[in-house]
Amino acid sequence: MTAPPDDCLARNEWICGEYLSTRRRIILDAVVQHLELTVVSVLMALVVAVPLAVLARRWRWAAGPVLAFTTILYTIPSLAMFSLLLPVYGLSASLVVAGLVLYSLTLLVRNVLAGLRAVPEETRQAARGMGYGPVRLLLTVELPLALPSAMAGLRIATVSAVSLVTVGAIVGFGGLGNLIYTGMNTYFKAQVLTASVLCVVIAVAADLLLLGVQRLLTPWERASRAARS
Repeated sequence: MTAPPDDCLARNEWICGEYLSTRRRIILDAVVQHLELTVVSVLMALVVAVPLAVLARRWRWAAGPVLAFTTILYTIPSLAMFSLLLPVYGLSASLVVAGLVLYSLTLLVRNVLAGLRAVPEETRQAARGMGYGPVRLLLTVELPLALPSAMAGLRIATVSAVSLVTVGAIVGFGGLGNLIYTGMNTYFKAQVLTASVLCVVIAVAADLLLLGVQRLLTPWERASRAARS
């Protein structure tokens, strides 16, 4: 018995509007989980990365160990990373978040540290001459001037996290990766393509959103580019 001509699900086509309409709730839940895992992981990594970068900037001897440690973490394959963290977090969303945090540290620490190192020493000296203490100097001078480099790292880390979340499907917490994984196992073409395309859309949208935030937070960069042109 052949499938009706308008039944793209029965024909297992790659592009199928019926899949989108009948699986709307499943797709939405997967997208929400994907976004939650990505946002939580990147924010937690940022909270850890900024103090590490500041520490490496303040005490030069710490820069080598910090960068070496985060680089080693980044070289660990994702499946191996999740396996190493499994005894601590079990089969949970926390396992995926912890892995993504560790992967994001390399990109964030390096870029925040590069931004802090790029702050001109005469700018620091001028701020100190105006009575700025270490904390005020960091918050109002150094970190704002380091924003372009830090935001570049944040954009890369976010896009990488969007991609790596899919690996969480091996423990049942992979967002759209769950759909890709089950779709590949059953050769469900519409599900694999839809989930894959949505991953790309999320990554591009996140990158554009962060680029917009960067431009809003660094108006002097726009003024500098306009002056050069």
